[in-house]
Amino acid sequence: MSDKLLPSIGQEPPRPATAAVIWLHGLGADGHDFAPIVPQLGLGDDHPVRFIFPHAPSIPVTLNGGFVMPAWYDIKSLEVQGQDEAGIRVSDAEVQRFIAREVERGIATERIVVAGFSQGGAIALFTGLRYPERLAGIMALSAYLVAPEALEAELSAANRQVPIFQAHGSLDPMVPHDKGLATRRWLTERGWDVEAHDYPMAHEVCLEEIEAIGLWLRRVLALEG
Repeated sequence: MSDKLLPSIGQEPPRPATAAVIWLHGLGADGHDFAPIVPQLGLGDDHPVRFIFPHAPSIPVTLNGGFVMPAWYDIKSLEVQGQDEAGIRVSDAEVQRFIAREVERGIATERIVVAGFSQGGAIALFTGLRYPERLAGIMALSAYLVAPEALEAELSAANRQVPIFQAHGSLDPMVPHDKGLATRRWLTERGWDVEAHDYPMAHEVCLEEIEAIGLWLRRVLALEG
């Protein structure tokens, strides 16, 4: 793997950054997918949060007939045993590179949120829960657990108390609501305090969810106002 970071969209805050959110898109999308949401989060006209929206590499996706598309890992089947653990670990390493760059730029890890939607949310959980230094929070939108046995064996003591925001659509046809509920149960049974939200929507985000994300970010990043 190259030491070079994946291409990404960066949004600098109105004043010098003291916090960062690394936000991963879903299967078939790219970093442009969630970049327009930032102004809707209600973080204030003078917030100090840098947003980074990486672009996943394009790879063949088995479940989609081998069609090449942006993806954080291959999906071989809808079952847990069909997950591409090697690809998951490659993307985990890529996210850790982005975290390391923020540290190099002066942002402490406890001021960094790892976030994602769908496949990106699965990687956010995998990386955030096993990252060796304390993070500010993990956001998993319409997401699910990947490689749970490997993850459980590698859970980080530093992030045993990390705040988690989880949201899911009750009408989601792509990542069924039951998968979101199972992920929530897995986390709460192991002691995480999950801020959970369910919305009557499909595989998407809604305005109410965006507002809740903004409030959560204000709290975990200790933003004024």
